Amino acid sequence: MMSDTMITDVDAEGRVSEELVAAYRENGFVRIRGVLDEAGVERFRTAAEGYLEAHRSESLETGAVFSQLVNVWRRDPVLRELTLSPRLGRIAEQLAGFPLRLWHDQMLVKEPHSNAATEFHQDRPYWPHAGDRLALSAWIALVDVPPERGCMTFLPGTQNRTDLRPQDLHDSEDLFEADPSLRWAPRVTLPLRAGDCTFHSGYTGHMALPNRTGTARLAHVTIYIDAETTYSGAGHPVTDDLGLTPGDRLDGDTFPRPWA
Repeated sequence: MMSDTMITDVDAEGRVSEELVAAYRENGFVRIRGVLDEAGVERFRTAAEGYLEAHRSESLETGAVFSQLVNVWRRDPVLRELTLSPRLGRIAEQLAGFPLRLWHDQMLVKEPHSNAATEFHQDRPYWPHAGDRLALSAWIALVDVPPERGCMTFLPGTQNRTDLRPQDLHDSEDLFEADPSLRWAPRVTLPLRAGDCTFHSGYTGHMALPNRTGTARLAHVTIYIDAETTYSGAGHPVTDDLGLTPGDRLDGDTFPRPWA
Protein backbone atom coordinates (compact mmCIF):
# COMPACT_ATOMS: atom_id res chain seq x y z
CA MET A 1 0.00 0.00 0.00
CA MET A 2 2.96 2.31 0.47
CA SER A 3 4.91 4.15 -2.20
CA ASP A 4 8.56 3.23 -2.69
CA THR A 5 9.66 6.67 -1.54
CA MET A 6 7.41 8.42 0.95
CA ILE A 7 6.93 12.16 0.60
CA THR A 8 6.31 14.20 3.73
CA ASP A 9 5.21 17.80 4.22
CA VAL A 10 6.19 17.73 7.90
CA ASP A 11 9.65 19.00 8.86
CA ALA A 12 12.01 17.68 11.54
CA GLU A 13 10.36 19.92 14.17
CA GLY A 14 6.93 18.53 13.34
CA ARG A 15 5.71 21.64 11.53
CA VAL A 16 4.30 22.30 8.07
CA SER A 17 5.06 25.19 5.72
CA GLU A 18 3.38 28.57 5.96
CA GLU A 19 2.10 27.96 2.41
CA LEU A 20 0.12 24.95 3.64
CA VAL A 21 -1.18 26.92 6.63
CA ALA A 22 -2.32 29.71 4.30
CA ALA A 23 -3.99 27.20 1.98
CA TYR A 24 -5.89 25.68 4.89
CA ARG A 25 -7.11 29.04 6.14
CA GLU A 26 -8.18 30.16 2.66
CA ASN A 27 -9.88 26.97 1.51
CA GLY A 28 -10.94 25.28 4.76
CA PHE A 29 -8.95 22.11 4.02
CA VAL A 30 -5.44 20.98 3.16
CA ARG A 31 -3.61 17.76 2.34
CA ILE A 32 -0.54 17.03 4.49
CA ARG A 33 1.54 14.20 3.07
CA GLY A 34 3.47 11.73 5.17
CA VAL A 35 2.17 12.48 8.66
CA LEU A 36 2.85 8.79 9.40
CA ASP A 37 5.92 6.86 8.27
CA GLU A 38 5.72 3.32 6.87
CA ALA A 39 6.22 1.67 10.26
CA GLY A 40 3.50 3.83 11.80
CA VAL A 41 1.06 3.06 9.01
CA GLU A 42 1.64 -0.69 9.40
CA ARG A 43 1.26 -0.58 13.19
CA PHE A 44 -1.89 1.53 13.24
CA ARG A 45 -3.51 -0.24 10.30
CA THR A 46 -3.04 -3.60 12.00
CA ALA A 47 -4.57 -2.21 15.21
CA ALA A 48 -7.47 -0.67 13.27
CA GLU A 49 -8.22 -3.93 11.47
CA GLY A 50 -8.29 -5.80 14.77
CA TYR A 51 -10.48 -3.19 16.44
CA LEU A 52 -12.92 -3.20 13.54
CA GLU A 53 -13.22 -6.98 13.65
CA ALA A 54 -14.00 -6.90 17.38
CA HIS A 55 -16.33 -3.89 17.41
CA ARG A 56 -17.98 -3.60 13.98
CA SER A 57 -21.40 -4.30 15.51
CA GLU A 58 -21.08 -1.11 17.63
CA SER A 59 -21.03 1.23 14.63
CA LEU A 60 -23.03 4.44 15.09
CA GLU A 61 -23.71 4.45 11.35
CA THR A 62 -26.41 1.93 10.52
CA GLY A 63 -27.19 2.96 6.93
CA ALA A 64 -24.63 0.58 5.39
CA VAL A 65 -22.65 3.48 3.88
CA PHE A 66 -19.73 3.02 6.28
CA SER A 67 -18.78 1.82 9.77
CA GLN A 68 -18.29 4.58 12.36
CA LEU A 69 -16.65 3.65 15.66
CA VAL A 70 -16.23 6.57 18.07
CA ASN A 71 -13.75 7.17 20.92
CA VAL A 72 -11.58 4.19 20.07
CA TRP A 73 -8.73 5.92 21.95
CA ARG A 74 -10.40 5.03 25.25
CA ARG A 75 -10.42 1.31 24.46
CA ASP A 76 -7.38 0.49 22.30
CA PRO A 77 -3.88 1.40 23.56
CA VAL A 78 -2.28 1.45 20.11
CA LEU A 79 -4.93 3.63 18.46
CA ARG A 80 -4.83 5.86 21.55
CA GLU A 81 -1.26 6.76 20.55
CA LEU A 82 -2.49 7.91 17.15
CA THR A 83 -5.43 9.91 18.48
CA LEU A 84 -3.32 11.67 21.13
CA SER A 85 -0.28 12.10 18.86
CA PRO A 86 1.59 15.29 19.82
CA ARG A 87 2.81 15.55 16.20
CA LEU A 88 -0.74 15.64 14.83
CA GLY A 89 -2.00 17.90 17.60
CA ARG A 90 0.72 20.47 17.00
CA ILE A 91 0.08 20.48 13.25
CA ALA A 92 -3.62 21.02 13.96
CA GLU A 93 -2.84 23.96 16.25
CA GLN A 94 -0.48 25.42 13.66
CA LEU A 95 -3.26 25.31 11.07
CA ALA A 96 -5.95 26.64 13.43
CA GLY A 97 -3.80 29.35 14.98
CA PHE A 98 -5.18 28.86 18.51
CA PRO A 99 -5.07 26.22 21.31
CA LEU A 100 -7.04 23.04 20.69
CA ARG A 101 -8.12 19.96 22.58
CA LEU A 102 -9.55 16.60 21.54
CA TRP A 103 -13.28 16.41 20.82
CA HIS A 104 -13.30 12.72 19.86
CA ASP A 105 -11.79 10.27 17.42
CA GLN A 106 -13.49 7.86 15.09
CA MET A 107 -12.73 5.06 12.69
CA LEU A 108 -14.51 5.54 9.37
CA VAL A 109 -14.42 2.34 7.34
CA LYS A 110 -15.93 1.74 3.91
CA GLU A 111 -16.06 -1.97 3.32
CA PRO A 112 -14.99 -3.44 -0.04
CA HIS A 113 -17.51 -2.83 -2.83
CA SER A 114 -19.72 -0.62 -0.66
CA ASN A 115 -20.87 1.41 -3.63
CA ALA A 116 -22.49 4.29 -1.74
CA ALA A 117 -21.16 7.81 -1.29
CA THR A 118 -21.13 9.79 1.94
CA GLU A 119 -22.94 12.84 0.59
CA PHE A 120 -21.95 16.50 0.97
CA HIS A 121 -22.33 17.86 4.49
CA GLN A 122 -20.69 19.97 7.18
CA ASP A 123 -19.62 18.42 10.50
CA ARG A 124 -19.97 21.30 12.95
CA PRO A 125 -23.80 21.65 12.83
CA TYR A 126 -24.04 18.18 14.45
CA TRP A 127 -21.91 19.08 17.47
CA PRO A 128 -23.13 20.45 20.86
CA HIS A 129 -20.57 23.25 21.01
CA ALA A 130 -20.79 26.90 22.01
CA GLY A 131 -18.34 29.79 22.25
CA ASP A 132 -15.90 28.10 19.87
CA ARG A 133 -13.75 29.08 16.95
CA LEU A 134 -13.43 26.75 13.96
CA ALA A 135 -12.96 23.10 14.88
CA LEU A 136 -11.00 20.86 12.51
CA SER A 137 -10.57 17.18 11.75
CA ALA A 138 -7.46 15.19 10.83
CA TRP A 139 -8.53 12.41 8.40
CA ILE A 140 -5.63 9.95 8.31
CA ALA A 141 -5.45 7.33 5.56
CA LEU A 142 -4.30 3.93 6.85
CA VAL A 143 -4.44 2.44 3.34
CA ASP A 144 -3.98 4.06 -0.05
CA VAL A 145 -7.20 5.95 -0.83
CA PRO A 146 -7.51 6.79 -4.54
CA PRO A 147 -10.89 8.13 -5.75
CA GLU A 148 -12.24 4.65 -6.44
CA ARG A 149 -11.62 3.65 -2.80
CA GLY A 150 -13.54 6.55 -1.27
CA CYS A 151 -11.32 9.60 -0.85
CA MET A 152 -12.90 12.94 -0.01
CA THR A 153 -14.06 15.86 -2.12
CA PHE A 154 -14.18 19.36 -0.60
CA LEU A 155 -16.01 22.61 -1.35
CA PRO A 156 -13.35 25.36 -0.93
CA GLY A 157 -14.30 28.37 1.15
CA THR A 158 -17.39 26.84 2.73
CA GLN A 159 -15.75 27.02 6.16
CA ASN A 160 -17.22 30.53 6.21
CA ARG A 161 -20.80 29.20 5.97
CA THR A 162 -21.53 28.93 9.67
CA ASP A 163 -25.28 29.54 9.45
CA LEU A 164 -26.59 26.36 7.84
CA ARG A 165 -28.76 23.72 9.49
CA PRO A 166 -27.45 20.16 9.91
CA GLN A 167 -27.47 18.21 6.66
CA ASP A 168 -28.31 14.58 5.92
CA LEU A 169 -25.14 12.85 4.73
CA HIS A 170 -27.27 10.13 3.11
CA ASP A 171 -29.09 12.66 0.87
CA SER A 172 -27.15 13.93 -2.15
CA GLU A 173 -29.39 17.02 -2.40
CA ASP A 174 -29.64 18.13 1.23
CA LEU A 175 -26.67 20.51 1.46
CA PHE A 176 -27.67 22.11 -1.83
CA GLU A 177 -31.24 22.52 -0.63
CA ALA A 178 -29.86 24.32 2.43
CA ASP A 179 -27.82 26.60 0.14
CA PRO A 180 -28.53 26.26 -3.61
CA SER A 181 -25.50 28.40 -4.50
CA LEU A 182 -23.14 25.68 -3.27
CA ARG A 183 -24.17 23.40 -6.12
CA TRP A 184 -21.99 25.56 -8.39
CA ALA A 185 -19.02 25.85 -6.02
CA PRO A 186 -15.69 24.34 -7.17
CA ARG A 187 -15.02 20.79 -5.96
CA VAL A 188 -11.57 19.47 -5.08
CA THR A 189 -10.96 15.72 -4.77
CA LEU A 190 -7.85 14.68 -2.81
CA PRO A 191 -6.52 11.12 -3.19
CA LEU A 192 -4.29 10.03 -0.32
CA ARG A 193 -1.41 7.63 0.07
CA ALA A 194 -1.36 5.56 3.24
CA GLY A 195 0.14 7.86 5.89
CA ASP A 196 -1.20 11.05 4.29
CA CYS A 197 -3.79 13.20 6.03
CA THR A 198 -6.33 15.86 5.17
CA PHE A 199 -7.28 18.49 7.71
CA HIS A 200 -10.63 20.19 7.21
CA SER A 201 -12.65 22.73 9.15
CA GLY A 202 -15.86 21.61 10.84
CA TYR A 203 -17.83 23.88 8.51
CA THR A 204 -16.11 22.89 5.25
CA GLY A 205 -18.54 21.08 2.99
CA HIS A 206 -17.22 17.66 2.00
CA MET A 207 -18.23 14.20 0.83
CA ALA A 208 -16.55 10.82 0.43
CA LEU A 209 -16.77 8.81 -2.77
CA PRO A 210 -17.92 5.16 -2.86
CA ASN A 211 -15.45 2.33 -2.31
CA ARG A 212 -15.59 0.27 -5.49
CA THR A 213 -12.41 -1.69 -4.76
CA GLY A 214 -11.77 -5.02 -3.05
CA THR A 215 -9.90 -3.37 -0.17
CA ALA A 216 -11.55 -1.78 2.86
CA ARG A 217 -10.99 1.97 3.15
CA LEU A 218 -9.58 2.48 6.63
CA ALA A 219 -9.46 6.05 7.90
CA HIS A 220 -8.70 7.22 11.43
CA VAL A 221 -10.13 10.64 12.23
CA THR A 222 -9.08 12.85 15.11
CA ILE A 223 -11.35 15.85 15.71
CA TYR A 224 -9.98 18.91 17.49
CA ILE A 225 -11.95 21.76 19.05
CA ASP A 226 -11.11 25.22 20.34
CA ALA A 227 -9.72 24.73 23.86
CA GLU A 228 -12.31 27.22 25.16
CA THR A 229 -15.34 25.33 23.78
CA THR A 230 -18.33 24.94 26.10
CA TYR A 231 -21.27 22.56 26.00
CA SER A 232 -24.38 23.90 24.27
CA GLY A 233 -26.83 21.46 25.83
CA ALA A 234 -27.70 19.69 22.56
CA GLY A 235 -27.67 15.91 22.37
CA HIS A 236 -24.66 14.01 21.06
CA PRO A 237 -23.37 10.44 21.65
CA VAL A 238 -20.06 11.75 23.01
CA THR A 239 -21.61 13.98 25.68
CA ASP A 240 -25.00 12.41 26.45
CA ASP A 241 -23.74 10.34 29.41
CA LEU A 242 -21.34 12.90 30.93
CA GLY A 243 -23.82 14.79 33.13
CA LEU A 244 -22.93 18.14 31.57
CA THR A 245 -25.02 21.28 31.83
CA PRO A 246 -25.04 24.08 29.23
CA GLY A 247 -22.03 26.34 29.63
CA ASP A 248 -19.72 23.65 31.06
CA ARG A 249 -16.22 23.61 29.57
CA LEU A 250 -15.37 20.60 27.43
CA ASP A 251 -12.01 19.87 29.04
CA GLY A 252 -10.25 17.59 31.51
CA ASP A 253 -9.35 13.97 30.89
CA THR A 254 -12.33 13.43 28.59
CA PHE A 255 -11.22 16.17 26.20
CA PRO A 256 -7.43 16.32 26.66
CA ARG A 257 -4.66 18.25 24.94
CA PRO A 258 -1.55 16.08 25.48
CA TRP A 259 0.56 18.03 22.97
CA ALA A 260 0.42 21.21 25.11
